[in-house]
Amino acid sequence: MERWSSHLGFILAAIGAAVGIGNIWRFPALVGQNGGGAFLIPYLIAVFVFALPLMILEITMGRFFRGTVVSSFRAVRAEFRILGWLLCAILFLILSYYLVITGWTIAFTVFAATGETTTFAGFTGSYMPILFGIVAVVLTGLVVAAGVQKGIERISIMMVPLVVIVLFVMVLYCTTLSGFGDGIRFLFTPDFTVLTQADLWVAAFGQAFFSLSVGEGILLTYGSYMAKDQDISRSALIISIADLSVALLAGMVIFPVVFSFGISPTAGTELAFTTLPLAFSLLPAGRLVAVSFFIVLFFAAFTSSVSMLEVCVASVQEAAGWDRKNTTILLTGILLIVSLVPALSYSAAHLSLGGIPVLDIMDETIGTLGLHLAAAILALSFTWFLPRKVLEAETGRVSDLNQLVFFLCKYVIPAVLVITIGVHLISGLEMPGATYIAGSHYLNAWLQTGGLATFIIGILVLILIIGKIRR
Repeated sequence: MERWSSHLGFILAAIGAAVGIGNIWRFPALVGQNGGGAFLIPYLIAVFVFALPLMILEITMGRFFRGTVVSSFRAVRAEFRILGWLLCAILFLILSYYLVITGWTIAFTVFAATGETTTFAGFTGSYMPILFGIVAVVLTGLVVAAGVQKGIERISIMMVPLVVIVLFVMVLYCTTLSGFGDGIRFLFTPDFTVLTQADLWVAAFGQAFFSLSVGEGILLTYGSYMAKDQDISRSALIISIADLSVALLAGMVIFPVVFSFGISPTAGTELAFTTLPLAFSLLPAGRLVAVSFFIVLFFAAFTSSVSMLEVCVASVQEAAGWDRKNTTILLTGILLIVSLVPALSYSAAHLSLGGIPVLDIMDETIGTLGLHLAAAILALSFTWFLPRKVLEAETGRVSDLNQLVFFLCKYVIPAVLVITIGVHLISGLEMPGATYIAGSHYLNAWLQTGGLATFIIGILVLILIIGKIRR
């Protein structure tokens, strides 16, 4: 099995997996929708009390079993293998529309560099989203095909530091804007009166789990490439702090611009792909600012896309006994076909169901509810069916921290995830902020449940068929 070349390589790759469009695009939108700095209170609780312990557990299980998502679940119980394939399938479907968004970031980087003023409506009214989606899929496949060290680690070492550096420079630039003070106050001054709202907490927990890439099998796969002498708990803390820092830096860039030009921070796709570019064009050195913003957005989306595809490639490669290159070519080819569906929904074809773009439907079913379900499955499988001494043996010590991590992952985190899903469905509240892509559509509870059930049943049937054929 391949390994990271260094501890730094793992840290940067894991940060690259965690830092994505959720940090730079979705986080500021959620802050804007949920009372500004008030959102930070439940978000910090979600990150350090819930997401961080699950991250420690997931990385630990990856290094302990030295396998893929599928083989790790199978090692716990032979019949759990299907759960591993379920996680892979959920992640693959999410990747199919995440790469469409990644294609958007490539397109708007090109537009910003060439000075072309293309609105989001104009862009999605053409067939360009399909072309740029294909580019994103191919680029992701090329990196994964190159391997852990030569592909994933190398691209992470290059892109992750650049994301932080460029964001920091942009923050310094934004200190010159008239709305900088108002933007910073909005971001860091909480409105305690909104803390009783259920949708605020649902959105915060959803953002924390998605942003840190926990419960998806990504960190389990990356953990399997770790060296034995690396401190898992310390690494997880570094990854969490880095992910949070990038989100806050993004907020410190976007909100000063928002307040300088009187823009609504809750505009979703319009904010990132139409409103902000127009605002950038009015700034001194506006083209450079716009290019920098979209490069950061692309780098963040791309490193996350690579991590998702790696989970699927590693699992199929191990199960089928193929080499990495051929496995990646096959899955990239399938991904090209599958990603056409969400790509067509934001193009001149306007592919939709009931007037709602297919991409939005996939996001609110698989992306929102599916990942919560996957995280709960992972937490339950590696705590209820494995003794705590496995966690203690792999981390090299018996400590109160390990006891707390195991307790939270066994009881509290699955309960919170189930409650989050329940509140999202049963309450009947419109909570578009709880979705992962900053869209504008909302499916009611029945459509969400039915959509998720349809996807999962289809996935399970496909897994069973493949299993029968292989026998």
